[in-house]
Amino acid sequence: MLDKECIQQRGFRNVEVGGKVTGFQLRVRLKNYRGVWLSQLRPATVTVNGETFAGDRITWTFGDVTYRQAELAAKGDVHWDLLEPATLTVAKEGGLASGSHEVEVNFSFSSSYIPPAADTLLGSGPHKRKLILVE
Repeated sequence: MLDKECIQQRGFRNVEVGGKVTGFQLRVRLKNYRGVWLSQLRPATVTVNGETFAGDRITWTFGDVTYRQAELAAKGDVHWDLLEPATLTVAKEGGLASGSHEVEVNFSFSSSYIPPAADTLLGSGPHKRKLILVE
């Protein structure tokens, strides 16, 4: 079940690869009345406790397929459905400490019926939420 908020409570966790914590994940939902094609998405930023992550430090996962932010523009045949949460994985050596964190997510998308100059009006954020990481 999805939370009403863009930033979901479920899925906030550290990521471990080969026994080493390499970053953290959080899930977000699309706050739009219909889904979007991945090519419509603009790069996201994630800020945790005042530290901002952007660019190649963030990947997007839809279902079981993961994309780098730079790859999204070429994915006009992949659709992000309204009721499907996306998982953002953020590269951060050592991940996050257990406990409470102030999380902010910012992303936007274009729309064929809105002039490109107005893309910022379709921004999805900033979304802010306090999340607790439990290890």
